[in-house]
Amino acid sequence: MARYETFVEDDTVFVGTPEGRLDVGPLEDIVTAVGGPAWTITYAESQKERYPQMDTSDEGLVVDVVDMLSAMTHSAQFVETLAAHPTTVPEEDTISPRAGLFVGKLLENLENGVS
Repeated sequence: MARYETFVEDDTVFVGTPEGRLDVGPLEDIVTAVGGPAWTITYAESQKERYPQMDTSDEGLVVDVVDMLSAMTHSAQFVETLAAHPTTVPEEDTISPRAGLFVGKLLENLENGVS
């Protein structure tokens, strides 16, 4: 099963596709949307109580958001879905729907680990 890489070039985030690269959006907008350039790993008390055997030794570790997004790979289905979303920013928003979808996956990976 093919996986497609994420990469940053000229302050723009791209995802690889079978046809080349797909423009996701400006790096600065994506980093801002997740809350900044650094992410601190945390675990909710409810998680710790529910899964007492869970390894939480990385709690408090600060990760670089750009490094994390650069490590992401994507399924063909996700890339197709991403490509179907527009890159124009609606007047009432700060990022495009395509960048928003990407940010959602990035947040999921920041919270749960890279996939």
